[in-house]
Amino acid sequence: MNVDIIFKIAAIGILISVLNQVLIKAGREEMAMMTTLAGLVLVLLMVINMISDLFNNVKSIFQLY
Repeated sequence: MNVDIIFKIAAIGILISVLNQVLIKAGREEMAMMTTLAGLVLVLLMVINMISDLFNNVKSIFQLY
């Protein structure tokens, strides 16, 4: 596992939190919630992709299917 994926997730978190605070200060609470959910979905997709790679590696190591 590379360390750069951790930096990518951290960068997305920082960007989303700054954008969330800007939108809340502007009175756009609904848009702030949507950007937070979009960031969460983006990070979850990255993690799901990594878990899929993990299962494929385990499957190939133990020669399953």
